[in-house]
Amino acid sequence: MRFSVGYSTRETDAFLSELIVCKEHIHEVYMSWGDMPSGRSEGAQARTLTEWERYQKQTDDLCRLSAAGVPINLLFNANCYGEQTLSRDFYTRVGDTVAYVASASHLRSVTTTSPVIAKFIKQNFPSIDVRASVNMGIGSVQAMKYVTSSFDSFYIKRELNRNIRALREIRAFCDENGKQMYLLANSGCLAECPAHTFHDNLVAHERAAMRMDNAYAFEGLCREYLGQPNRRDAFVKDTTFIRPEDVHFYEDLTPAMKLATRVSDCPLTILRAYVRGRFSGNLLTLLEPNHAMLLSPWILDNRRISSQMQQEQLTYFAEDAFIRPQEDCLC
Repeated sequence: MRFSVGYSTRETDAFLSELIVCKEHIHEVYMSWGDMPSGRSEGAQARTLTEWERYQKQTDDLCRLSAAGVPINLLFNANCYGEQTLSRDFYTRVGDTVAYVASASHLRSVTTTSPVIAKFIKQNFPSIDVRASVNMGIGSVQAMKYVTSSFDSFYIKRELNRNIRALREIRAFCDENGKQMYLLANSGCLAECPAHTFHDNLVAHERAAMRMDNAYAFEGLCREYLGQPNRRDAFVKDTTFIRPEDVHFYEDLTPAMKLATRVSDCPLTILRAYVRGRFSGNLLTLLEPNHAMLLSPWILDNRRISSQMQQEQLTYFAEDAFIRPQEDCLC
């Protein structure tokens, strides 16, 4: 299996260098550009760099990836662009951004939540693969039929990650219609989360929201839900991740899985675990959102989880997988 891996500007080049070292396992590196809103927080951006230094570092890193032959996926996957959503100025900016990134790299694809951005890319950059974001929640052939004229490929909704039968149906539709499908492997989001759209909208307006005198903080419904001690043992069932050890079940379904690494504090750990197909440690640290601190001192010991493929449904058995580490602490 190959992987689409998320990039954000960081203080050191360790992760970028690892991407290049592992390039035979990398399908694409995906990134947002500059201050363009995207589907994730800006919190992982290099905090010691000025805004202009971040722009320069991102350009330099893009050139390094290009020189190594690593394809790029550009993100326009914010859930909302406010009053600019349909404006000519906004689409001029989108077009200029695509043209600039394409001039500096092998820009192979664009991922977006917006059917209008998708149509714009198809009309103006026909050689670029236009991909539907996982945040669109596409999980059926019917949903795909509605937008086949605008999208070339699709991230399938998280909730189907372990439903191989449903994924095979989507795979067949893709094959019949010249489309492609991808999966997000390491999501820590709750399945069927009723606050997901609200949270994605909030992230899209994060920069402006941080300047407000806010009455409330919202860190996600998952934190409130999973923070209750009686919910801990249901974590594996209530989330949608695919462990590194189980990626092999999907070899005939998708050419690549997406790894959420843009806001992670340990992207190297995530990348290495999935490339190797095994992990010995706290599984929570591989996921995004990462709930390790929320559930501390409990850890989800990946060695205690077993999996079974039965009737084309991947099932995890995680009884006694949450433990309190002692001297042999796992991280």
